[in-house]
Amino acid sequence: MCVLQSACFRIHVELSCRIRLVGWITKIQMALLNRRLALPLTHLSSTVIQRHLSITGACQAIQKLTRVRVVDNSALGNTPYHRPPKCIHVYNKTGVGKVGDKILLAIKGEKKKALIVGHKMPGPTMTPRFDSNNVVLIDDNGNPLGTRIKTPIPYSLRQRGEFSKVLAIAHNFV
Repeated sequence: MCVLQSACFRIHVELSCRIRLVGWITKIQMALLNRRLALPLTHLSSTVIQRHLSITGACQAIQKLTRVRVVDNSALGNTPYHRPPKCIHVYNKTGVGKVGDKILLAIKGEKKKALIVGHKMPGPTMTPRFDSNNVVLIDDNGNPLGTRIKTPIPYSLRQRGEFSKVLAIAHNFV
């Protein structure tokens, strides 16, 4: 009996290490592992599995500390700097920014407002998904700091009716 308990303990330690390395393990994988080892692994507590199982989804668009890309030709957004611009606040109830939301950026040691014109997360049906989180720098009144937007922006911004001056300097819509 001692040999079986030490073997079970060794399996428990190996599985715990594997769970920590992999990051998560499903119940189906546990069932397959039970069959392969021909030992019931009931001694593996559910807390070990739950602690390393992430149930949250992928990043929901733009939130605090998200790196963004400035896509207008403003002087502040185009000169190189050793740190990328980061979101430090989202101006809505949820704290998660989608296309058309205002955010506060930390860029070159300054705080500037920006408008989200594209993000990586897939949105509703028939809305474009971008390769980077794109923003346009704006002042407090909502006027853009640049004179041209270098990338296409979603057509859904035009339908919202807000930010007409930002839409006026955009050349491409998707």
